[in-house]
Order: sequence, then C-alpha cells, then structure tokens
Amino acid sequence: MKVKTALLTFFVVFLLISINRAGAQSMTIDLGKDTSDFMSAKIIQLIGLVTILSIAPSILIMVTSFTKISVVLSFLRTAIGLQQTPPNSVIISLSLFLTFFIMAPTFEKAYEDGLYPLIQNTIKEEDAIQNMAKPFREFMLNNVRKKDLSLFTNMANLENDETSNEDVSLHVLIPAFMISELKKAFEIGFLIFLPFLVIDMLVSSILMAMGMMMLPPVMISLPFKIIFFVLIDGWYMICGSLVKSYG
Repeated sequence: MKVKTALLTFFVVFLLISINRAGAQSMTIDLGKDTSDFMSAKIIQLIGLVTILSIAPSILIMVTSFTKISVVLSFLRTAIGLQQTPPNSVIISLSLFLTFFIMAPTFEKAYEDGLYPLIQNTIKEEDAIQNMAKPFREFMLNNVRKKDLSLFTNMANLENDETSNEDVSLHVLIPAFMISELKKAFEIGFLIFLPFLVIDMLVSSILMAMGMMMLPPVMISLPFKIIFFVLIDGWYMICGSLVKSYG
C-alpha cells in the first residue's frame, strides 16, 4: 500500500475513537433549508475537523505500535548515557516510520474494507466505520494481554465472555492495549540496560582500583558503550526485534 493511502486511512481512524458507540447511527448532518442553519452546520463541521486533526497524534499512540517503539528507543538512549543523541525528533521519526511499517497491513485492510468503499459510495457510513474499526481491533486483540483486558472489563462491569469477543468495546480495549505495550516496552528496556550497566560497573571498578576516584566513570564508559553498541549492530537488532515482536 502506498504511503499516501496509509496516511489517508490513518486520518480517518479518528472515527474509531470519536464515535465508539455510534456505529449504528448516521453521520449525515442536516444542513437545513435556510442560510443560518447552513452556516451553523458548516461551522460545526469546521470545528470538528480542527479537533480531529489536533487529536490525530494521540490516536496514533493509542491504537498502534508507536507506544512500545518510542519507549524502547528512549530506554536505549538513556542506557547508553547520551542525553540528546539521537535527538527527540529523530527518535519520534524513527518510531513513526517503524509504526507505519508494522501497521501497513492493518491500514491497507481498513482502507480496502472501509474507506475506499465509502469514497465510492458503495456502503453506508456506519458500515464503513465498523469495517475500518475491525482491523485495528484485531491488531490490538492479538497484542493485548488477557490479564490487562480482564482488568478493564471487570472495572467496566462487563461480562468476562466479552474479552474474547471481536466486538469488545474500544473504551475497554484501548487502555488495556496501551498498558500491555508499556509492560512489554519496560521488559525490553530492562534487557537493554543490563549490558551497559555491566560496562559502567567494570569501568567504575577499574578506576577505583587505580585510585582515580575523582574521574567520573560515566565519562570513561561512554565511548566504550558507544563502540559496543556499534560493534553488535545495535540498531539492526533493536529495530528488527521490535518489528518481529508483532509477528
């Protein structure tokens, strides 16, 4: 699927959040017969469009792999000991494009089953919303922990059987998916920290043995951690592992 198709599909995904329980309702706005009603409706539509564009980044974080990827890359930068390298813009950009790479099949299915038929006027709005929501719901269900899903299901006073249903409510599924992603990201972050922590301990022990206690160990260990990460081809391993973790 071309990038422009994926981007178009992404900006339509806001419907999954904003009209979570309105799938069976019509999205058509009655513009009225007189000018005042028409202008009022247009203003409401314009406000809605601006709101949608403003929450688009939040939607990306909520229903895709962006959360785990960005947290893992932040852990990596902290573990190495680099404060501003890579800069935040690079980390966010890499996380974004890895997210689009992982989510490409989901975007493509949402486009083919929901957005494209809606553009061609072959299905109604409520059917298009349901078709676009289904691929994202399947993606989240495949990557959410049952324990986390049960937590929010119980707090929402829903039946336990609904946790295995494809029609599970998005207001239950999305927070469960997010905390599942955070848990996985912290597990990966722990594994990333271990080898760099060992290097810090070795350098610190050597400096103390040499009586150079006034020399900051971090300053000495930093180049060793960088060359270690380069020699093991760290970016290849991290990015490859993140993509493969989603099957």
